[in-house]
Amino acid sequence: MEPALANANAATLAHTTSPGALARLAALPAAAKMKLGVGLAMLAAAIVAIGLWSSQGDWRVLFANLPDKDGGAVVAQLSQMNVPYRFAEGGSAILVPADKVHEARLKLASAGLPKASVVGFELMDNAKFGQTQTQEHVNLQRALEGELTRTISSLDAVESARVHLALPNQNGFFREEQKPSASVVVMLRPGRSLDPAQLAGIVHLVSSSVPELSPKSVSVLDQSGTLLTEAEDHAGQGLDPTQLQYVSQIEGSYQKRVRELLEPVVGRENLRATVTADIDFSQSDATSEQFKPNQADAKDQTVRSQQLSDAGGSVGAQAAGVPGASSNQPPVPATAPITGASQPLQVAQGGTTGTGGHRETVTNYEVDRTVRVTHNATGLVRRLNAAVVVNHKVSTDTKGKTTSTPLSQEELDKLTTLVQQAIGYDKNRGDSVKVINAPFRVEPATKAEDVPLWQQAWLLDLLRAGAVPAGLTLVALGVLFGLVRPALMSAMARPADDKPAPQLDAVVDDDVNEIRPNMEMPQLLEAPQISRKLEGARMLAKENPTAVANIVRDWVNGDVPV
Repeated sequence: MEPALANANAATLAHTTSPGALARLAALPAAAKMKLGVGLAMLAAAIVAIGLWSSQGDWRVLFANLPDKDGGAVVAQLSQMNVPYRFAEGGSAILVPADKVHEARLKLASAGLPKASVVGFELMDNAKFGQTQTQEHVNLQRALEGELTRTISSLDAVESARVHLALPNQNGFFREEQKPSASVVVMLRPGRSLDPAQLAGIVHLVSSSVPELSPKSVSVLDQSGTLLTEAEDHAGQGLDPTQLQYVSQIEGSYQKRVRELLEPVVGRENLRATVTADIDFSQSDATSEQFKPNQADAKDQTVRSQQLSDAGGSVGAQAAGVPGASSNQPPVPATAPITGASQPLQVAQGGTTGTGGHRETVTNYEVDRTVRVTHNATGLVRRLNAAVVVNHKVSTDTKGKTTSTPLSQEELDKLTTLVQQAIGYDKNRGDSVKVINAPFRVEPATKAEDVPLWQQAWLLDLLRAGAVPAGLTLVALGVLFGLVRPALMSAMARPADDKPAPQLDAVVDDDVNEIRPNMEMPQLLEAPQISRKLEGARMLAKENPTAVANIVRDWVNGDVPV
């Protein structure tokens, strides 16, 4: 029995010591080996791509819209600083990692890059010794243009700007000196525009920064070459933005008065009102002079000038006339009109003057004059037109039925009176107020449509961010389960031609010291069963070492074939 037991154990050990997984992989067909190699390579590539995608981080714009020369200098400097970079679509911007944007800008600024950047008054810090007056004037102009460019570029709607100043040389020998002018070109952000208030602010900023620069001499253009400021020839054809805003404020003020007065009476949703104002922005000056006659009282009269002339001959006055009392009286005082007409003095009665004697007095008085200068105010209201629509009365009975009733004429007259008082109605000015009663159409409330979940912005952004990692993960799983796993399973599987070795249970007879094989042939044992059989062999060696020693001796002597 010993040879049979030895043969059975030898077959079992030979089966347990069959070639390993590497030998089975080496024994695979060439097609299976190729599939396994391609699968492992694709799996490694997918894993590396996922790692690179997760480690690339966020990229931010370092500089945009740089000239080719400056862009090349910036890229060369970034390469020397070992800062990773890449270009946006079309090469219009240079991108760097978000955590290195500020550091890279500071280092590039210290190196003087980009050279086409705007310079301000720091240009005057590097003034060279011995420069001419023309160079100083040009540097001052460049510095002023740079400062204005920086200020205008800081606006929300402006992406970049360019300012050109024309500053003529001031010379006292010219009778008519040239005035400065300015031109501004703005690059607006996509979808943005400048409203009239912002445009007026830019014009005021430039004109206030340059001495003797009139706002009319400032031109503003956009990136398409459209003139945003009005030309001088068309300046008087319409209202400027300030006047339009004033008209809007006046009309809004009147509309607010009407609503605040009528809403408590008819209800907030039952009233619609609008007011149109005709505003006079014309300017006129009037000067008038009025002349008044002299004052009636001689004391209040003001003498402007007085002239007295006396001319006489060599012969003195001689007595004449009939001797007596009349000829001895003094002459009557001369009387002259207040208008200053000159008349010869009356000769004393009873006497005559010498030959050639003459006396003349001229008196001029001031004439009262009044000069009145009138400046008419701008923005006067010439006419107001108010239109008010009031809804019908709406009442609900006890059963919940709603009825609409028009207003009476008396009620409409009362509302018209209230509107007239609210706007300061003036019939002589030509104002008009119209209040009508009409039913309002109630539109059914439209419910806002809920945006589906798959159209939500946050979900779309999440899908865009995770599309690449998810795709790489799916590729890796497909390669793993489609190529690698089948090849490994075929290598680990037992070949079809392998037959299970018979397993003989040794039965030991202590009396005869023999081992009898069991005639049952067990099925192919799995790995856990083989382990149990090995444990049984070890226990047999411990319990009956003599039998095991005989088996090993026969193997060594070659009596039993292995």
